Amino acid sequence: MKRLLTKLIEHQKLTFKESKELMLKIAHNEANEAQMAAVLTAYVMRNITIEELQGFRSALMELALRVNLNDGNVIDLCGTGGDGKNTFNISTLSSFVVAAAGVPVAKHGNYGVSSISGSSNVMEQLGYKFSNDEAKLKNEIENAGVCFMHAPLFHPALKAIGPTRRQLGIKTFFNLLGPLVNPAAPQYQLSGVYNAEVGRIYSYFLQSQCKQFAVVYSLDGYDEVSLTSPIKHFSQQGETLINFEDFGFSTLSANDITGGATIEESAKIFMDVLSGKGSKAQNDVIVANSAIAISCYNSNKSLLESVEVAREVLVSGKALSTFNKLISIQ
Repeated sequence: MKRLLTKLIEHQKLTFKESKELMLKIAHNEANEAQMAAVLTAYVMRNITIEELQGFRSALMELALRVNLNDGNVIDLCGTGGDGKNTFNISTLSSFVVAAAGVPVAKHGNYGVSSISGSSNVMEQLGYKFSNDEAKLKNEIENAGVCFMHAPLFHPALKAIGPTRRQLGIKTFFNLLGPLVNPAAPQYQLSGVYNAEVGRIYSYFLQSQCKQFAVVYSLDGYDEVSLTSPIKHFSQQGETLINFEDFGFSTLSANDITGGATIEESAKIFMDVLSGKGSKAQNDVIVANSAIAISCYNSNKSLLESVEVAREVLVSGKALSTFNKLISIQ
């Protein structure tokens, strides 16, 4: 551990083998809290390389508790977080719209580290019971069309380093790893990232992992389709720019999509939107993100067609019914 830590402190880059070794040591509790903090801090001071990210991901997936959900014929909606924008739980809410539209969702998530309420925080607050039991998750997919996987239950390294991440309270390279290590190995993925460089790294990774993927980055820094600026969109087809008009929406302000100041407030916003009590801006941003996911899974559907599907599902209450079904079978 000391050898690897010394390289990082001296601003040297790790090889694939070294980065994998480092992650395995963290997972096996061979690094103390101070050493883990030093590793995280080293990568705050410089960008991670693709080779290092590959090594870390390889270790996590080697140790992961893998689950087979619908033979991988599912989509994950998972952002990196770390954009510092404190939006409400957009990707988690969108997951229920997408599931209600007939697209099976295996959502990967965690507690918030640099945000007030991560996806795990809000789902736990609303009564979802975390589990890594494959039979339970399969039952949820079959009956509700969606399940939620709390990352530390599937990844020993994430569990080991979780307390240190929370104490630091800042964005780290683990934000990058989260959407890349879904234990169900989904063949379809919508990932939000916090800058265009990470978007290109993700595009490189997901080319070999998915049948279809969409990576989005709002140009003003959001790790999702915020409708506050145009977005960069990465897929198998390349890199494009999507504007508000492509969704049929007008621009929003940052205040329109702000989240709660507490987990309880975040949960209230979540249920208000699902229950038809959300603002037009909140509805629009959920529909936009859901539409990207729906068109990613159904490549024959245009973006505007997917917008109409998502809007109908949200407004009709089908997304709320999907949520209620999931909670009822806990």
